[in-house]
Amino acid sequence: MKIGDKVSFLSEVGGGRVAGFQGKDIVLVEDEDGFQIPMPVTDVVVTSSDNDYSIGKVVGAGTTKREEVVPDGMSVKARLNMSLDDSDAELEPETEPADKEITFRPKVEERKGGNLLSCYLAFVPTDIKELTNTRFETYFVNDSNYYVRYVCLSVEDASWNLLYEGEVEPNTKAYLNEFGRENLNEIDRLCVQLFAYKRDKGFVLKPAVDVQFRVDGVKFYKLHTFEENEFFEQPALLYTIVKDDKVPTTLAIDPKKLKKEMYSKASGNADVVTKHPVKAPQKRESDVEVVDLHAEVLLETTAGMSAADILNYQLDVFRKTLEKFKASKGKRVIFIHGKGEGVLRHALIHELNYRYKKYTYQDASFQEYGYGATQVTIK
Repeated sequence: MKIGDKVSFLSEVGGGRVAGFQGKDIVLVEDEDGFQIPMPVTDVVVTSSDNDYSIGKVVGAGTTKREEVVPDGMSVKARLNMSLDDSDAELEPETEPADKEITFRPKVEERKGGNLLSCYLAFVPTDIKELTNTRFETYFVNDSNYYVRYVCLSVEDASWNLLYEGEVEPNTKAYLNEFGRENLNEIDRLCVQLFAYKRDKGFVLKPAVDVQFRVDGVKFYKLHTFEENEFFEQPALLYTIVKDDKVPTTLAIDPKKLKKEMYSKASGNADVVTKHPVKAPQKRESDVEVVDLHAEVLLETTAGMSAADILNYQLDVFRKTLEKFKASKGKRVIFIHGKGEGVLRHALIHELNYRYKKYTYQDASFQEYGYGATQVTIK
């Protein structure tokens, strides 16, 4: 067996021509595609001999046989022996079409009247028929022909925290999150900032919007506050951020600031107060009862009591008071709970919605009782 002989394999289908040897026991068989296959000498058999087969071996001084050349000009042998370090450029990995990033953006379809900026924050109950147990979904609604970039913030003491941020395409709504009534304190007061723009075309510049508003947790317990609308198939509670390029001026109400301004105006206009004194309504013992639920009023000391213990004691006083006057139809009971973080107030509202459904309730007069009081009417 010598270089150039045509051979066949004994143990499998295939064969080729002898291209060389590795030691005494291995023969390199080059197939018709130009690849060299190492095979044991005992596993090949010579089928014919061809001394004219060219593989580029030196056969005499200064003489070499030609190499079979592939279409790109590089010999098969050179290609097989080439290392990655000797290549001029690395081959780029193949990429499936489905893996490529989608950069196409469909053209935005604008609607008539949509060039006036209108945006809303929407709260949608997941099950309107079970309002007492349902959770709520939050959406940002962009009812305009503009792209809108927005941030939504909540406040805790004097510190603002980021709740949501993103971009909403024209005439669409974006889902933000889902929450339960236990999270209402976290969104008691919100701030929304946004700016609008268009892509790939000129547009009328809109001023940046910065609004604050209070989310009234009581509304989430009342069915009539969720109204039919054009944005959702089910009723929703909508808070207007901007409508027809106009920002509502009464979105944010700071109770402490309002109360301070009221007192400052009263002290600065003493003559008005003297001529037209504000008289507090005379409360008759027969139809009005005032109960202060502050822990320092109800308890001599709170030493050793946890926050849960104090809350349970306050709720117990609340229940006993309503039980005491359950036969007094039309009687009004004012529960002073303070504003604080709203934990006690929401606990009272929960009790009224579940245990005392037939009683009506509302915020008590802030002029008489401040901002942390709820009026319950016995029915």
